[in-house]
Amino acid sequence: MKLPNNLAFAVATVFATAVSITAASNASEAVCTATNTFAAGDYVEYTGGWSKANGRVFRVKTPTGTNFVLEGLDTSDVNLFPAGAGTGSVRKVTTWVPIVGVTAADVSGGDGKNVEVPLLDSDMPVSLPDGFTATTVSLTIADEKSAAHHAALQAISDGVKLTCLRTGLPGGDVLLYAGYCSFNPSPSLSKGNVMAVKATFNLQNKVVRY
Repeated sequence: MKLPNNLAFAVATVFATAVSITAASNASEAVCTATNTFAAGDYVEYTGGWSKANGRVFRVKTPTGTNFVLEGLDTSDVNLFPAGAGTGSVRKVTTWVPIVGVTAADVSGGDGKNVEVPLLDSDMPVSLPDGFTATTVSLTIADEKSAAHHAALQAISDGVKLTCLRTGLPGGDVLLYAGYCSFNPSPSLSKGNVMAVKATFNLQNKVVRY
């Protein structure tokens, strides 16, 4: 059991040139064939033929000059990850800007959706799973215009750029939320409360947790 205290937030602001993946394995952790200079622990954004991995940010594991592992990405189910379809590219995050003074972090969505199906031969319909609702992460941040994260979030929002929000949890766990950021630089003006701005991250795929 943990309390959400001492969280460390950072946003990805710079990505390296994309590295082409020429092959990706079906395994408990996907092995990607690619000429690279990655180091263990680097974070990379995947773009390719596996829709369940597309647009997500993963941590690099056991890299060599010719391949690397996308840590935690289980591609062993060929129905979900068709063999030979994992080719594409990855972009390494080269710059993270810390987001300081976060007063609240609210996660919404990500809940399972269901479809109710009526049956002609029964008075009891069945409920079938139909994926998940879109996930949004909203940060309320104490207003400090001179802070590095203020300009970084503004630039990402204005440029409509895909980015990643990294959240360090107590005990060393990491959450990676990849998607688009909308930043409102106009602070709240409620008497008796800290002036605060809001950054909203609209995820394009599921969160990655380490």
